[in-house]
Amino acid sequence: MTGIWAIVLAAGESRRMGSPKMLLPFNGTTVIGKVIENVLAAGKIDTLVITGAERDEIMKAINKYPVQHSYNENYSSGMLSSVQCGFSFLPDDCHAALIMPGDQPMIGAREIKKVIKAWKSSGKGIVMPAYDGKRGHPLLVEMKYLAEVLALPEEEGLRALAARHPDDVLEAETDDPSVLRDIDTKEDYLNELKIIERDGRDNPVQT
Repeated sequence: MTGIWAIVLAAGESRRMGSPKMLLPFNGTTVIGKVIENVLAAGKIDTLVITGAERDEIMKAINKYPVQHSYNENYSSGMLSSVQCGFSFLPDDCHAALIMPGDQPMIGAREIKKVIKAWKSSGKGIVMPAYDGKRGHPLLVEMKYLAEVLALPEEEGLRALAARHPDDVLEAETDDPSVLRDIDTKEDYLNELKIIERDGRDNPVQT
């Protein structure tokens, strides 16, 4: 493998959706299934799925994929706890972690590969895509920040890491707005289904 692990965050409670959004049908699979497929299509990346709420049902949905999984007992405290759960799981030979929210199935392999390529060529320790001046996902973090990530306070979140180390941050410019979009509500979900219907695929920019 490449020494890069993708941490797919799938532990949330889907409060704004009102039902488990990771399990919603999406482009021939489920929302979480599409995220995993996009990561696997980006190359030789070890993949770790963080579960929490609806653990059993999500495990059933992802058991056909070659991924590992870890249960976040503190999932109700927020996304940072799932990130920290993932970092705690990663092996010593991991060089960098790619944080991939489980509710962004629109982000295709092209954007994932672009972030990895930018990291390899830039020498920066924190890399993220940027569209129209706004930072999106996936977020790549080198393992030199492992201890700091694990010590981040809940109220600050992972974005605080970039704020603390601005000179080690690279924004990889992209023409793909999907890096900014997630699925939080039923309206979000229906809008993404309309894009699939309109363009014949989940991402109109995807190649």
